[in-house]
Amino acid sequence: MKYLRFTFAFFALLLAGLGLSSATELYDKLIALQGVVSVEELDKGFFEERYVVMFDQPLDHRNPSEGRFEQRFVVAHAGFDRPTVLVTEGYGGARALNPRYREELSARLGTNQVFVEHRYFGESTPELRNWDYLNAENAAADLHAIRQALGEVYPKKWIGTGVNKGGENSLIYRMYYPQDVDVTVAYVGPVCFGVEDGRHEPFLDRVGTDEERAAIREFQTEVLRRRKELVPLFEEYCKSKEYTFRTNIDEVFDLCVLEYPFSMWQWGTAVSVIPASDSPHQELLDHLTAIVPPDYFAINDEPSFFVQAQRELGYYGYDTAPFEGLLSIKNAKGYLPRVLLPDDARRIRFSDALSRKIAAFYRANDPKVICIYGQNDPWSAAMLDPAAFEGKQNMKLIVEPGGSHRARIKTQSDEVQSQIWKTIEGWIFGI
Repeated sequence: MKYLRFTFAFFALLLAGLGLSSATELYDKLIALQGVVSVEELDKGFFEERYVVMFDQPLDHRNPSEGRFEQRFVVAHAGFDRPTVLVTEGYGGARALNPRYREELSARLGTNQVFVEHRYFGESTPELRNWDYLNAENAAADLHAIRQALGEVYPKKWIGTGVNKGGENSLIYRMYYPQDVDVTVAYVGPVCFGVEDGRHEPFLDRVGTDEERAAIREFQTEVLRRRKELVPLFEEYCKSKEYTFRTNIDEVFDLCVLEYPFSMWQWGTAVSVIPASDSPHQELLDHLTAIVPPDYFAINDEPSFFVQAQRELGYYGYDTAPFEGLLSIKNAKGYLPRVLLPDDARRIRFSDALSRKIAAFYRANDPKVICIYGQNDPWSAAMLDPAAFEGKQNMKLIVEPGGSHRARIKTQSDEVQSQIWKTIEGWIFGI
C-alpha cells in the first residue's frame, strides 16, 4: 500500500503541475494493476496517451524471496479495442521516452505500444547487481508478468517484436511463453552457440565483393603498419575522452582494428569512405575511431550485455591470422571476459543450453513468426537456423539482399513489404 500512497501523492502533484483536472480511464486502469509502483504521464507524441510505468519484479522469478527491483516500461495508447505491440527491448529504455518514437509495426497497424526496458539496464537496474539473476529465463518472466498485468487493459491480439538483442529476446520470450503473443516479428536477432561462436569470421571472409573485402583489409593492414605513429595519437584521443580500459592501449588499438570489418558490414558503411592508404596519420585514425569508437572496449557503468553474452547469449571472435607480426597480441582469444567483463562477473562460464533450447523449439514448432535479417550483416552468420523454417506454414524467414543490421520491413523491396504486411494483417485482423 505504501507504493499506492506514494503514487497517488505524486500524481496529484503532477496533475497540478500540468493543469489537468482529472485522471484518464487508462491512467486509472494502469494504477490499479497489481505490481504497478508508479505511473507518470509523457508527451502523447503519435498516440492518444503515453505513460512511463515502474513495475515491481522479483530478482529471481523462481525464488521471489531473493529480493525485488523496479522495471520501467512505456505504454503508448491507441485504443482499448486495438491490438498491442510489445517491444522486447534488449537494453535501456530511454529512447521510448521520446515522443517521436513509434515502432514500425505499431505505426502501420495503429496499435498500442508497450516498450519494456530490459532488467539490469537503465532505470531497471537493481540496487545490488547480483549477476546470478541476469538470465534469459528471468528476463522472459519479466515480460510475462507485464503482459499478464496489461492483458486486463488490452484484451485484443498482441505482437512481440525487438531488434538485435531485442529480436533474440522476442524469440526467447515466445519460446518460454508461446501463448503470450499471437505474432512475433524478430529483427536481426542472432542465436550464438559460444562466447566466440566461430561462424562470424568465415562470414567476413566471403561477404560482399572481392574488391570491398580487399579495401577493408588494406585499411586494417595500413593502420597496423603505422602503429608506431598512430598508437600515441590513439592514446591521446582516448585520454581526451576520459576512457579507461582493463587492458593496455596497444591491445585496445589492436581490437579496434580487428573490430573494423565487423562494424563496417554491420552498419552497411560504403567502402568508398575508406581513406587512401597514403592518407595522413590523423585522417586514418579519425576514420578508424569513427567506425569503431574506442569506448566500445572501455570500462563503463552498464556492462550487463557482456555479462549476458558471457553467460548464455554468446558473441563473436576475431581472426588475427592475416595480421601476423603486425599486432601487439598473439591472438584475440578470450578478449570478452578479459577486456569487457567487470571483475565480479569473470567467474561466469558460458553455457549453450539456451541457444540449443531456442533452436530445438523453432525446429519442432510452427508459431506465427517472421524473422528479418540483412544479407551482409555479420550477425546473420548466427541467424536462427534456416532449416527451422522449411516446410512451415507460419514461420517466415526474410533475408534482405545486401542488407545490413538496419534491415526492417520498410527496407525491403516493395514486393516483399507487401507480402510481409499481408501476412501480418491476416494474422492480426483476419484479412
